[in-house]
Amino acid sequence: MANPLFSEFEAIESKQWKQQIQFELKGLDYNDTLVFESLEGIKIKPFYTSEDLPKTTAVAKLNEAFKILQDVYVQEANHANHVAKLKLEKGAESIWFIIPHQIDLNKLFNDLPTDITYFVTFHTIDDALKQNLSDFSKKYQIKVCVDPIHRLMSDGNWFIDKEKDLRFVEKIVNQSGILYIDSSLHQQAGANGVQQLAYFAAHLTEYLNLVKPQQIIVKWAIGNHYFFEIAKLKALRVLIVTLCDAFEISADIQIIAEPSLRNKTLYDYNVNMLRTTTEYMSAILGCANFVMPLAYDTLYHKSNAFGDRIARNQLLILKHESYFDNVLNPAEGTYFIESLTQTFAEKSLDLLKMIEKGGGLLENLINGKIQKHIIESAEKEQQWFDEGKIVLVGTNKYPNPQDQMKNDLELYPFSKIKPRKTLIKPINIKRLSEKLEKNRLEKEG
Repeated sequence: MANPLFSEFEAIESKQWKQQIQFELKGLDYNDTLVFESLEGIKIKPFYTSEDLPKTTAVAKLNEAFKILQDVYVQEANHANHVAKLKLEKGAESIWFIIPHQIDLNKLFNDLPTDITYFVTFHTIDDALKQNLSDFSKKYQIKVCVDPIHRLMSDGNWFIDKEKDLRFVEKIVNQSGILYIDSSLHQQAGANGVQQLAYFAAHLTEYLNLVKPQQIIVKWAIGNHYFFEIAKLKALRVLIVTLCDAFEISADIQIIAEPSLRNKTLYDYNVNMLRTTTEYMSAILGCANFVMPLAYDTLYHKSNAFGDRIARNQLLILKHESYFDNVLNPAEGTYFIESLTQTFAEKSLDLLKMIEKGGGLLENLINGKIQKHIIESAEKEQQWFDEGKIVLVGTNKYPNPQDQMKNDLELYPFSKIKPRKTLIKPINIKRLSEKLEKNRLEKEG
């Protein structure tokens, strides 16, 4: 039965709302006062209605709740095995092993549960080839995550060379059906949302020209623009489905989301917990399959039990106390987010077409166009931060002058650029607050 309450009120069109708003502005211009233009050039209105819904809504759908994924650095197999068991005992639901050298897989996986997903990353292709993971994959749900194109973008060089690296991707996909793409770099380097999505799509296109995966795993960085991050994740799935259709591929989609470093700060570091909390929420509402916690002190402290526990507990609270796991696809049908998702998808597809006309992602990386456009976007965002249009509380807004950090640094908290010969100019992660923090550190007594 229809609710009689709603029949008492006449439907109001968006034109009428806008007229009323214009009246309330008392002569101020509606567009200048209330319409916000994002870094991507997307105009955000003060209200959205059903008229703004796209004809077809986004395809971002999940059939199960997100999983908490924690990484374990494998310096020694027995110790890493113990750490993984401890994290699982404390609430992690999946483990990502980062393996920098040859290790004993029997010791690493000894007595670990077999009903969860394990992600495995190697620092070199040689290490990955030497490890006999196929036998372990029969017992454990192991997903090998090696992305040579990401290596090229972040390091400036291939693991070995283009031919051998791409042949390795073909081997992994042929053996396991899994294609892994690490697309977390662009956001953390300062690319805007449209660029992030378009560069991912170009990245995926390079691989789909070679392989036909059964599952596509994407690692994605989540920034601090709450609704934009939700829409970008939904648009990410739209792009994957669109490209898979174009290549006549049917593939399962798995998205791993992690908070970005770009907006994290050294001073007033506890605010990082608030930032990551909203980023976790964006990831969950945007339908990420796995969410990776980020410790509040990751910039200046080595990995430690306290920071690790706090980060994991943030997700546990969202899942088990805030019930973020009880509703699947909660943003579906939301006027603003669906409209924004459609805009992101359309703009990124337009940019993808330009990249493909220019020879594709690899060609655009070699000639430096991708790097140039990311730098331009990063400089615009940096200018907004410097002018106070982007606020990081405790850093460029309401800083605590008594806050001292020089004696607490266990790690170098700033971006490092190694002068060396590379095939292409690498894309470097850089935080917005670095320049300001360097000046404050120099002035500390």
